[in-house]
Amino acid sequence: MSSEIMDAYWQTPPMARTLATAILVTSITAHLGMLPYAWFYFTEDRLFRLPPEIWRLVTSFFLSTPSLGIILDPYFTYMYLSQLETTNPKFPRKEDALWYLITVGAFILTVNRLFLGNAFFLQGLIIALCYTATQDQRGVKASFFFFTVPAQLIPYCMLLMSLLMNPASLPLQISGIVAAHFHDFMTRTWPEFGGGTNYLATPAFVSRFVDTPRVFQRDYGTAIRPSSNTPSSGHSTGASAGSVLPDSWKTRGSGQRLGE
Repeated sequence: MSSEIMDAYWQTPPMARTLATAILVTSITAHLGMLPYAWFYFTEDRLFRLPPEIWRLVTSFFLSTPSLGIILDPYFTYMYLSQLETTNPKFPRKEDALWYLITVGAFILTVNRLFLGNAFFLQGLIIALCYTATQDQRGVKASFFFFTVPAQLIPYCMLLMSLLMNPASLPLQISGIVAAHFHDFMTRTWPEFGGGTNYLATPAFVSRFVDTPRVFQRDYGTAIRPSSNTPSSGHSTGASAGSVLPDSWKTRGSGQRLGE
């Protein structure tokens, strides 16, 4: 039984799997007092110590909200990032999804440190992933708790829920939507409809780091990377679900997608 669980685990998309696992492990150890919060938060002065604590640029995105958030935050992170990694036409290569995480995360961190003063940024990243994953799903209906709404409105439903339950997180979440919208504008709207240059194109060093051949085999399927002079095509085929409540994780509903 355990080997089957591990086999299923290793067959999931690697970036989504790794990030969700890091969030789950960090959140459990921190919220249960096994590791101090001081190891994970980000402030600028920590980068100028000797040695510089550069890991905080990453670990500041790993801490979930307490209680139910320990489960829900890794789940939503995995769900939305796996959609970007495997089915979203904006990211035909895995290095494109990695570069998206880097640029959007850097935007969220910068805006929050300059204007908001936050030291942890996961909630902003989750809603950014949600925004990007759902914008190409117009016409698809999704369930948000007891309501059925157009998929592209799910991020704003999340904002409304935060307004009712945790208003303090709103500025961070809004910065995440702004970051995702800015990325979409710079990489798609401006180049395709404004005739401008895509200044956020995935740089060559990221491609070399990932070392992706034209056709690469993944545990969860084979992906074809289009050549640079061939227009990419595709459509989103994310997993369907009927509700964002935990009971719905085990079921699928036709024509509806959870948070998409």
